[in-house]
Amino acid sequence: MSVTEQQPQPTDEPTIGRLVADASRDISSLVQAEIQLAKSELRVSAKAAGLGTGLLAASAFLGLLIIVLGSIAAAYFLTMTGLHPAWCFLIVTGFYLVLMLLLVFIGIRKLKKIKAPEKTIATAKEIPAALKGQTRPTR
Repeated sequence: MSVTEQQPQPTDEPTIGRLVADASRDISSLVQAEIQLAKSELRVSAKAAGLGTGLLAASAFLGLLIIVLGSIAAAYFLTMTGLHPAWCFLIVTGFYLVLMLLLVFIGIRKLKKIKAPEKTIATAKEIPAALKGQTRPTR
């Protein structure tokens, strides 16, 4: 063989196009695997959440029954003071009315304290510039 008849030697170094294709394939596989993992974890969490919600609902119902029966018992205990049963039930109802008004007042005060997440909004506005490689000015 002469020098002009040399066969091109295969190189072990991949081309940039092949590297990009491999990288995008690997990223796609990674994303798909992460999605499958998230679905699997969410399935288990959803079953636990459903069971937990059912148990909490049952306990809330029983709690409501306890409040009703306790209220009736409290009213009948008040009858032992000699008051007419109607007045005793009205006193218990008044107690619940005052308790409800107190909870409404406290709840409204708490709701008025709600503010927007200002720091998060400010940093989120900086993300597009950071993705473009720009840095924010130091303050």
